[in-house]
Amino acid sequence: MRIGQIAVAADVGIDTVRFYERRGLLPEPQRTRSGYRSYPPGTITRLRFIRRAKELGFSLDEIGSLLALQDTGGPKSEVKAITRRKLAQIDTRIIALSRMREVLQQLDSECSGTGDVRGCPIIETLSEDADCDEVAEMIAVKRSGS
Repeated sequence: MRIGQIAVAADVGIDTVRFYERRGLLPEPQRTRSGYRSYPPGTITRLRFIRRAKELGFSLDEIGSLLALQDTGGPKSEVKAITRRKLAQIDTRIIALSRMREVLQQLDSECSGTGDVRGCPIIETLSEDADCDEVAEMIAVKRSGS
């Protein structure tokens, strides 16, 4: 199959197929006499695997490891270890996103939404030299003091 056919069947772009090939996620295809890439039908399955793994948040390096384990019949324990590391990263991100949401909700509730931006708690907070945790702490202190 040619690259265009593979891309359509796997629901990815042609450039994506080339990119994954350069990254080593796809084996280099054979070439026809005229120089066209000729992919085996199994490439579609592999591209779908990559796309689903990306949708679940796996990085290309992690996907490469998973594919290598699949290709070599590696141990399930390694697949599970990669998945658990990804879950831990997601949990950490969820905590950070929840913290950001709380801060933004509080700032939103403190802003009247009328007039010019002078004295706007959102602008003032964004202008301070503090990270999200420090901002959350400042808001908590303001809340307890009022």
